[in-house]
Amino acid sequence: MRRFLWICLAVLVVPVVVPAQPHHSPYAGGEKRAVKTLSEEERRALLQGEGMGLAKAAELNHYPGPRHVLDLAEPLQLSEAQRAEARTIYERMHREAVRLGALIVDRERDLDQLFATRAASAQTLHQLTSEIAQLRGALRVTHLQAHVEMRGVLSDAQVATYDELRGYHASAASQPQTGSQHHHHR
Repeated sequence: MRRFLWICLAVLVVPVVVPAQPHHSPYAGGEKRAVKTLSEEERRALLQGEGMGLAKAAELNHYPGPRHVLDLAEPLQLSEAQRAEARTIYERMHREAVRLGALIVDRERDLDQLFATRAASAQTLHQLTSEIAQLRGALRVTHLQAHVEMRGVLSDAQVATYDELRGYHASAASQPQTGSQHHHHR
């Protein structure tokens, strides 16, 4: 019996040796990216002027996006004038989004290099992250503004059709109100 107690005590006292398990970070693999602060998908989307969900507030509240309006031109029964205006809005938005996206990628690369070269300081960090924030804000405004402009081109009926075609099933309280907005129809 004594021997059994000594064995039990030894088992409790002797530490169990377990090989250390690596702790995987969600950032694992990011150290190999060209711009560590951006995923390849984010970098590509920024450089190509994609929306990246920046205009959800507009899109989900009855302010259609020009790219999607152009894609849905037939079922929306757009007039030639509406098509032309949608193209103009989209092209202007896209040019600016590509320009801003390239600037954001460049500044994110600078931020990465700031740390890679051990040159980060409170001042340089504040300056660069503020610039990135301003650029990202301008990019969001660019996308949202295109939705605002697009809303002014379409009739309420076209917006309702757009919402339906895009799969948005809003309550009656959030539906566009006929006659309450100033929309010109073409």
